[in-house]
Amino acid sequence: MKHILGAVVAATLVAPGTVLAQDAICYNCPPQWADWASMLKAIETDLGIKMPHDNKNSGQTLSQLLAERDAPVADIAYYGVTFGIKAGNEGVAAAYKPAGFEDIADGLKDPDGRWFTIHYGTLGLFVNKDALGGAPVPACWGDLTKPEYRGMVGYLDPSSAFVGYAGAVAVNRAFGGDLDNFDPAIKFFRNLGENDPIVPKQTSYARVVSGEIPILFDYDFNAYRAKYTEDGNFEFVLPCEGSVVVPYVMSLVANGPNPEKGKKMLDYILSDKGQALWTNAYLKPARAVELPEEVAARFLPDSEYERATPVDYAKMEQVQKGFGERYLAEVK
Repeated sequence: MKHILGAVVAATLVAPGTVLAQDAICYNCPPQWADWASMLKAIETDLGIKMPHDNKNSGQTLSQLLAERDAPVADIAYYGVTFGIKAGNEGVAAAYKPAGFEDIADGLKDPDGRWFTIHYGTLGLFVNKDALGGAPVPACWGDLTKPEYRGMVGYLDPSSAFVGYAGAVAVNRAFGGDLDNFDPAIKFFRNLGENDPIVPKQTSYARVVSGEIPILFDYDFNAYRAKYTEDGNFEFVLPCEGSVVVPYVMSLVANGPNPEKGKKMLDYILSDKGQALWTNAYLKPARAVELPEEVAARFLPDSEYERATPVDYAKMEQVQKGFGERYLAEVK
């Protein structure tokens, strides 16, 4: 029955007229996100491997891999870091170290290669400079509680949105906390609460672009997208106290049907050419590849990014619920 189910799932991922044996499958490689469209096209052109589009999210990807454990359908998988960690721990991600694996910073990969970062975002401040009413662009997390930013600062509800929680982790560490002690974050959000913040539950890119939220805790790639594609004056600020990076990772599926194709694709994704493709979506490559000057100029200097570092993502996931409960009880 599991083999039949796997075949049905695979068939639904393949466009009419294609031959399954000639394809490989990546779970959660959606063309609309992170410019996977360009990556899928490049893999087909350069490797001769065609992958059907797949629009799962990270949770659905992990659930599918677990359901198909005895008869895997996918060859590779892409997910947010905590789901990649879970896939490795559950044994549905195989150990494989692609070419370039050694160039990925410690903390952004499993030592055995069961998951590894391919690109990442950095948490900071997405600022609409035209909506600041003459106030300066804030440079630090600590600036946000100043009176001149009253009613201007937004952050997604950290009890329900991952980007909001990532912001809380960043702020907490910036003011001396760690994953065992969220007291600094609770204090910060209480203080910020006196400055009339805007706290939406859902992604708010459009509200920053419109000026409704002049300053938002958000990823750098959203700020760069606005800066280079929208009308207006936008900025990404990596706060002076430091921040965290949020990785997106991939794995070779354990016992997948096309392991050699899977390995070739992962090698390609970590190659210089593959890594550079992610900058189309303003994501930072996992490897410190040499980017064309016009591409590198889209980002803040590397010296700025030295203030953004990894955390223990497995523990971050484990303590998320507890922090959310504290936030609701002590801040909201």
